[in-house]
Amino acid sequence: MIESNVIEYPDPNQSLLIERLDEAIKQLEQAPSFSKPTKAGRLFDTVKRVLHAEGGFKIISQHIERIEKAGAFDNSDYAKPQILIPALSAPALLSSDVYTVIIETLSELRFLAVTKQEYVHPEISSEQAHHFLTQVLAVNLKRLFSAADEAERELQGRLAEISRGLLHHLAENIGYEHVIDQLIDEIWRILQQRPIQVDHVKQMVTQIAICRQNPDIDMGNSGQGADRLISSLFGPTQACREDPGVEIYQQRLQSMDNAALQYEASGFARAMHDTGLVSPYHSVLLRHLSEETDYLLSEALGLSSTGRDCLLSFSDLVRALIAKAIHPETAQAVYGLSLMLERGILYQPAMAPSLWRQLSLPLSPAAEERLNSLFGDNPTASSRLLEGVLCVLGQPLGIGQGNNPTCQSARAMSMWAYNDPDYLLQMLVWAARDDEIMMHFEGKAISSQDSLSGLASHLPMDLDPVSLILVPHLDRIYAEMGRCCIDREGDPHRWVNPEFHGWWCGRGFSINVDVASGKLMQLEVFLRHFYASYHPYYNDNQPLIHPQPAGIAVTDSALRFVGWHAITILRVTLDPDSVMRVYFYNPNNDSGQNWGDDIQVSTSGNSERFGEASLPFEEFASRLYIFHYDPLEPGQFALVKSEELQRVINRIHRSWGASRLPELSD
Repeated sequence: MIESNVIEYPDPNQSLLIERLDEAIKQLEQAPSFSKPTKAGRLFDTVKRVLHAEGGFKIISQHIERIEKAGAFDNSDYAKPQILIPALSAPALLSSDVYTVIIETLSELRFLAVTKQEYVHPEISSEQAHHFLTQVLAVNLKRLFSAADEAERELQGRLAEISRGLLHHLAENIGYEHVIDQLIDEIWRILQQRPIQVDHVKQMVTQIAICRQNPDIDMGNSGQGADRLISSLFGPTQACREDPGVEIYQQRLQSMDNAALQYEASGFARAMHDTGLVSPYHSVLLRHLSEETDYLLSEALGLSSTGRDCLLSFSDLVRALIAKAIHPETAQAVYGLSLMLERGILYQPAMAPSLWRQLSLPLSPAAEERLNSLFGDNPTASSRLLEGVLCVLGQPLGIGQGNNPTCQSARAMSMWAYNDPDYLLQMLVWAARDDEIMMHFEGKAISSQDSLSGLASHLPMDLDPVSLILVPHLDRIYAEMGRCCIDREGDPHRWVNPEFHGWWCGRGFSINVDVASGKLMQLEVFLRHFYASYHPYYNDNQPLIHPQPAGIAVTDSALRFVGWHAITILRVTLDPDSVMRVYFYNPNNDSGQNWGDDIQVSTSGNSERFGEASLPFEEFASRLYIFHYDPLEPGQFALVKSEELQRVINRIHRSWGASRLPELSD
């Protein structure tokens, strides 16, 4: 082992270690802002000594709340744990930089303390912390179950002991026997929502596959449910069962007759529609079959009669899309193409010409640079963008905003893809070709280039290709529309949402929070109006025709207010248990959240379609603070029972509305 640049520390007495740690924390607490970085560095040195000692992780865990509040994470991404990305833990823990490893370790120990409810954190709940650590362990599975190799020892020296010790400490506290099984459950839960962005899921499945193939890793009885996930990516059919590589698989296809090709096609289609994941081998097959009959192409896409008819009607267009958009690196486009055909949207007169235009669309240097910086240049930026187009058109409820405050833009894109797809493609042309979008607010033209900054403080990068191009422009325009309303009384969403989202957005507007004071107002009137507008029992059984924007007050499992969030109400109907439910779109990549007070957002099992979240009407109403409606269809206010409304009001009062109660009752 080469350790010439590593200082060895003898393990001191635990009490002396704790005393030094306490003193280092105290110095950071008392330090003025200009000297905090220096004091933080000294604290990290002390933390390193403690972590090398026996029981060090437990000692740090007992002090982690003080360490954070003293300012150890200040002026870094770690100061906002809610934005951290689990996948980035792997390179951080492999770093040769001492402070990078130490601050990453401190952050993970913070999440563990929150998970165990030893630390009530203002920004993250216990469930969120547990979810985060599960994914951290997932992307570090190899290091968790295998011994360090020589490269790791040379790169990190004794730092590797801290990185590996952390992973074992996390697994021991969460439970080794549950790490893999919980991870598999988590993967299936995410896939049930059919997000467009699945790279992190593929990474987790890949890690499980690597661990299962490594004879030095003992996984015990865990991981038995991973077969379907692993095979869907690396061996969906007999011809690629042993994961031979795309070149060899391509050669095998050349010698297959129609019967064998049909067998391959149906096998890939089953795996794709079962999981929502697409194997790179599937893209190779689809490119091969694009030279064959429409029937085989339809089989490989897993199309019903609706999708098959659409394929037959637009055969040349579909083949052109396959040729440009579908490669092993962009395999998810296969699923997007399949679902787009199933939607039948190519029959809308503007769609086929719009997609032909998209096939030859020249990209601005700025758009090309953004795409290449995130996805690389193989295949081309145009192919990556076209992959995104197919996925967005096929999965309009799979669009997610990642960790950015751009839920309004993600919601608008989803609504357009769902309701007005050719308008979305027109927006994309302007953004990708001209690097500018023009929209109108009450007759006034607003340019995304001339607008000031948007709601996001930095350019978002953890997005799908279409969002990567559109969101910066839409975010600036949305913010500029808000600035146009700055002198108006009330909430600007009243005027901005209809102008931004489209004509189908209801011109009626209701809010239950006074903008000036932040206090609740007229709760019963607000709720009675919502019931009368959306509940089939009180609106003459009028189904929701167009998706409607709404705003919710998100709470965590402890009923603490997290923030305002933009969602889309999609439909209201009875579930299989005859419970009236609101089905809605939540643009955050994972809708299965615990909002406290026994309100667990459902994403499957209650007749949800892929990408939908749902709640019983009463529970949903208790988190609603803004909605739009058609003022010409008011519903029947008087029929709504006061007892039901009071239950909703009680839920509001004991959650996000607890600190917003007016001095006098409504």
